[in-house]
Amino acid sequence: MHGRDGTDARGGLGTLDEAVRRDLEVIGYPRREWVPPRYHDGRRVLDVAIIGAGQGGLATAFALRRTSIDNVQIFDRAARGGEGPWITFARMITLRTPKYVTGPDLGVPNLTPRAWFEARYGAQAWEKLDKIPRQDWQAYLDWYRDILDLPVANDHALEAVEWEDGLLRLSFRTSGGDVHTHYARKLVLATGIEGCGEWHVPAFIRDSLPRERFAHTSEAIDFDALKGRRIGVLGAGASAFDNAATALEAGAGSVTLCLRRREIPSINPYRWMENTGFLAYFPALEDRLRWGFMRRIFELNQPPPQDTFWRCRRHANFAYHTGCPWEGVRMDGDDIVVRTPKGEMRFDFVIIGTGFTVDLSRRPETRSFANSVALWRERYAPPAGEESEVLGTYPYLGERYQFIARDPADPLAPMLANIHNFTFSATPSMGLSGASISGMRFGVERLAQGLGRDLYVADGQEHLDSLLSYDTPELVSLDPPVSDPV
Repeated sequence: MHGRDGTDARGGLGTLDEAVRRDLEVIGYPRREWVPPRYHDGRRVLDVAIIGAGQGGLATAFALRRTSIDNVQIFDRAARGGEGPWITFARMITLRTPKYVTGPDLGVPNLTPRAWFEARYGAQAWEKLDKIPRQDWQAYLDWYRDILDLPVANDHALEAVEWEDGLLRLSFRTSGGDVHTHYARKLVLATGIEGCGEWHVPAFIRDSLPRERFAHTSEAIDFDALKGRRIGVLGAGASAFDNAATALEAGAGSVTLCLRRREIPSINPYRWMENTGFLAYFPALEDRLRWGFMRRIFELNQPPPQDTFWRCRRHANFAYHTGCPWEGVRMDGDDIVVRTPKGEMRFDFVIIGTGFTVDLSRRPETRSFANSVALWRERYAPPAGEESEVLGTYPYLGERYQFIARDPADPLAPMLANIHNFTFSATPSMGLSGASISGMRFGVERLAQGLGRDLYVADGQEHLDSLLSYDTPELVSLDPPVSDPV
């Protein structure tokens, strides 16, 4: 296997592997595990269970290891290689973030995406690169997981969380139907964009069309089957344009994209957010300011990248309509008829790019405690004219990403304090974090420090007792050693 500039990729990666191991050895202090072990029914209780083996979950496990918290397990419902969106439903050609963005490496140079890319393809290829292809990003994450030997249990879908004897009781189910139970002191939800809700399909579409005639952009789509067909796409974001482009490239007869806004969004607030001040210190702001930031960011939305837009526009059979929400749909024979302010449109298949809904009750891993979680609308009342129904649905988190109970007297309040939300829905409270490459470096370190702090404080008496009983002598001799005669 050779890189894009003719370099030996296997040799380059082998050399990089050795460099990573050397880096970790050099910075490996302190080296000993410090969290006192807990047991339940004869089994070691996990100090931290992480749900999701994508970029956020993997980086969190590494950050915990850097703080000598090793009794950690990552669980993911997908089979090995299918974690995250990058080779499943992501349909962009490259990442949207600049190639120089770092994150999972946590400041270790030889763990950076650049180091991996140069080892695989060569330094010249990196210099020529605009943005990292999404398949390469997944390959980087696979290498990252392997070189760090991170503990991942694939094919484990979390179905329920319960509070039992001061521990989190986690129930998992495999694709074969087997049920596994694990106990943990801390739980991190690193389940991505939709991690606190579900992908959204408007009810009027879901209730009016046969299931085989529409798909959300997050679903598997047989684009080859759309060849020659009339495709309608609803949405203004990058994923809507990505799916439109993919359909066009697969030979669709026509693709028509409709969006509610009167103009396609053009300003990307994520580029503004990529500064140390915002990424590191946003969570320290008062509610009024955090609400103001997020209201503006959500209002702007993320536009399709320029290359994604041109990817669609280069096709003569592509059309888009602004100020054109879908008001209703129906079947007319074999045609899908969409009613819009600009008249009726007819399609053979429609793709829905309307994002996701934040609703903890719709996720199996959060359903059992959803009604106990405080939301932003319950903790902050914005001034007139600054309301946001969407922002109000997001969970209001504590400074360590933990859920907070609506009622402090709720029996589940102690449980919620040990569940840390590292999904996109943490954004209004914590800024960019695990579901964003741009904010990962700061978010992961903040989360890992918070988890370690909570564990240490909870075990404070045990640590004091350990010191009081510590009797390992360091000074063992009062006489100097006798020198060997010359």
